[in-house]
Amino acid sequence: MLLENKVAVIHGGGGSIGGAAARVFAREGARLFLAGKSLPRLEAAASVARAEGADVSIAVVDAMDQAAVDRHVDEAADAAGRIDIALNTVGFDHVQGLPIAETSLDDYLHPVVGYLQTNFVTAKAVSRHMIAQGSGVVLTISTPGARLTGRGLLGNAAQSAALEGFSRALAGELGPDGVRVVCVRPHAMSDALATSYTGEMFGRIADAGGIPMDQWLNGLVGMTLLGRLPVLDEVAEYLAFAASDRARSMTGAIANLSAGALVD
Repeated sequence: MLLENKVAVIHGGGGSIGGAAARVFAREGARLFLAGKSLPRLEAAASVARAEGADVSIAVVDAMDQAAVDRHVDEAADAAGRIDIALNTVGFDHVQGLPIAETSLDDYLHPVVGYLQTNFVTAKAVSRHMIAQGSGVVLTISTPGARLTGRGLLGNAAQSAALEGFSRALAGELGPDGVRVVCVRPHAMSDALATSYTGEMFGRIADAGGIPMDQWLNGLVGMTLLGRLPVLDEVAEYLAFAASDRARSMTGAIANLSAGALVD
């Protein structure tokens, strides 16, 4: 198993990507600590992971709150003896699809501040333990907005590009201590729309353009080389690989899971 005897902390563990990752990490042998804001969603994700045979603990934690995250991470490290993997899949609704003239400063800054804050907070908390043990993997999630251009992408583009820059810089800082940092950049996941904020957000964009949601999604599909969007399991499987010792020479990398919407 890829992650046998590994200890993983997943922030946003009750969300679409977090839940999918928890199931795959569990199947691959990891002990899991799932943190998030919704207890019912955490319980649902934990139930699926436990069905794969994993030892799973859950906790309601605000991933924007440094003190709260520090406490939870310390408790996880005390209980398991170490932290090998930290994955932040925290996501939240934000404004996309509007031109700059119709976008307020607050709406522009909301994803920039939010995503950068939560990833800083969680990485800072886990890095203390990983530096002390001389190993570990920090996983972050970006979007194709880091490289795309066009109307309505300002906040998303700034947030995604900044998070990728943060991940590269953190890899350089933590590398000498044996800690890897990998940023994974999936496109919109077709099977996450029903359980993620993206369904409502993309619906607003489609409405603003005066087209049905399915037609708008087909437009995204048309941008890909594979003629389809990625799905949650594909992203989760890659995260498990990136977290494993099979990827132990990978750090400072931005993994392109856009189905060919972006070509590196």
